[in-house]
Amino acid sequence: MKLLRYGPIGAERPGLLDDSGTIRDLSAHVPDIAGDVLSDSGLAALFALDPATLPAVDGTPRLGPCIGSVGKFICIGLNYSDHAAEAGAEVPKEPILFFKATSAIMGPDDDIVIPRGSEKTDWEVELGVVIGSEARYVSEADALSHVAGYCVVNDLSERAFQLERSGQWVKGKSADTFGPIGPWLVTRDAVPDPQALDLWLEVDGARRQSGSTATMVFGVAHLVSYVSQFMSLQPGDIISTGTPPGVGMGQKPPVYLRPGQTVRLGVEGLGIQTQKVTGPA
Repeated sequence: MKLLRYGPIGAERPGLLDDSGTIRDLSAHVPDIAGDVLSDSGLAALFALDPATLPAVDGTPRLGPCIGSVGKFICIGLNYSDHAAEAGAEVPKEPILFFKATSAIMGPDDDIVIPRGSEKTDWEVELGVVIGSEARYVSEADALSHVAGYCVVNDLSERAFQLERSGQWVKGKSADTFGPIGPWLVTRDAVPDPQALDLWLEVDGARRQSGSTATMVFGVAHLVSYVSQFMSLQPGDIISTGTPPGVGMGQKPPVYLRPGQTVRLGVEGLGIQTQKVTGPA
């Protein structure tokens, strides 16, 4: 099942994408794609609906972030060994955790706004893992049962803010518009193996990133279990699982985003994002 949110910024409505590609409105059944709706029982209630009986949404509305009311936006650093190499870093012995501010979250096709003072705004296609039920000290064997589904994430980064301004990475990760998620939340039943997904990113039609989640240093089940040892994970929390090689910082010489460019990215089976670059803020 592909769940989504559509409509103007701040006034998104819940919906699903049926097998014909038509958006169907879920407003009569759930208030949002968030919270308890993401639990096994909440998703079961949506699976029980016949999409053909739901109101069809006319036209091509804006798609908002596929999850509402995100509590935590947790990111994993250097989780592909070849990306660590291009960044000049060692492969970590344990997952590197950092946070992205939830105010960075935007729709999958909204504009990227380069932050004021930025000269090194970079791209990162990633697999996003959406939590569906509380996870606290869960085992790796049980971890995926706490996952509602998966989505595409562009973990946009300002490298000077992240790496040259001291302190934690969060400064370079949290600008407004730096967290596009969606277009859809694809429920876990439709993703039998999250470690077998191709992912890619293009800038102005030129392929910059190509990879597979098969080459992650730490897989999804390990990450969910690992994070749950340090904090409880709640429904709607997102774990962005790291990026394959090909980021702008890793180009020789480095290449960064500029106003007027177009970024297009996707993860196999999870949809495609397309963003125009604007700014500076």
